Amino acid sequence: MASSATTLSLVKEIKILGESLTKEGLSDAPSSSQCAEIVATLTTLLSSSSDNHHSSIINISILEQTLIGKTLTKTIKSFKRHHRTSLSSSSSSTSEWETCIAQAAALLTSLKQIVSNEHANQKAKKVLSFKKELKESGLPKSISVYKNRLETQKKEMYKNPPALPPPSITVEETHVLEPKRHATTRELTFVCGNGATTGTASTSISTSNSIQPLLIDFKPNRTPEEILRAGAFGGTYYRSIVSAVTNVKYKTSEVLQSSVKPAWIQGLDEGTYLTNNTYVPKINKFKVKCGGSLGMWESSGWIADCDPYGWFQWYCRFYQGRRCSDDERQISRWLKSAGPKGRFRSQLCNKIFAAGGMGHVGDVKVSPVIRQTLLHWGLEITEHVLRKHGKRVGKL
Repeated sequence: MASSATTLSLVKEIKILGESLTKEGLSDAPSSSQCAEIVATLTTLLSSSSDNHHSSIINISILEQTLIGKTLTKTIKSFKRHHRTSLSSSSSSTSEWETCIAQAAALLTSLKQIVSNEHANQKAKKVLSFKKELKESGLPKSISVYKNRLETQKKEMYKNPPALPPPSITVEETHVLEPKRHATTRELTFVCGNGATTGTASTSISTSNSIQPLLIDFKPNRTPEEILRAGAFGGTYYRSIVSAVTNVKYKTSEVLQSSVKPAWIQGLDEGTYLTNNTYVPKINKFKVKCGGSLGMWESSGWIADCDPYGWFQWYCRFYQGRRCSDDERQISRWLKSAGPKGRFRSQLCNKIFAAGGMGHVGDVKVSPVIRQTLLHWGLEITEHVLRKHGKRVGKL
């Protein structure tokens, strides 16, 4: 690769010759011999020789800086015009103009080839880089890579182009205590972490302050164990998957070990309630199908690299005391869906009041799909939940 000093010198030489060619070639009475001499000098400068390897460093950047291609294009038109004049006047410079035109055209062609070759090399490098990225594990570096992963894995794309997943998540070094549970309402109360995360200081993110205000309203009333034992996700949640977020294949046994306590699933038929590859609605507590596919969640940008299975996997780990930089986002999602003003919670409570009120709090005929959806979010509508909603909206 040429040094910057060599490149600057070459650019300067080309500009000087280009200015000379413009001045002479576009004048009213150009000299064919002088134009031919300038073109020949340019050709020598831009071509390789035993003691000059400038051609090895000629690139698009140099051509753009010198505009020599545009200069040649303009002067060739001028050369042809003067060549036609010399033919009509039987001028002796006719052959010189022909030589000049041929040399300038050949030089212009060689410069175009340089541009074409460089573009081809750049494209080839991009293709190789793209193929390499497709095979790499970890977060996708671009939307095109992420989309290709989803397509290769034959995932449903709820958003096309897909939304990139959250940035890489940092995890706190130590776990906190599991939540306390209210004896009457059965609501769970969680605590913040200590803010000390793994990784370097530049990547560490404290979760303590960011989630404190959110925990006031983050009150699921069903534990991960209760959700799984009640029947959820059509029995498919912890099946083996290939993640488009991390580009890693996850095996059921390893994921269960890292996500749930053995006691939570003791006695459960794992193949039926946890790892089935086929969604079976009758497995669910309310015997209905709800929720989207993994591809839908991934393409929507909802899945983080630390919990490639999604929100419920995060909830399992959060319940066990893990704290990470994704907690604020995940709790915010819960609040929008199942929180005091969450859309699913509000919809179901309103439907129960429309059906007759408190006496229908456990009536599974009232929107079983929303009931199943809320169960996935760790919430069931109890008299306490319904009463709070009724007071909030003025129905009690």
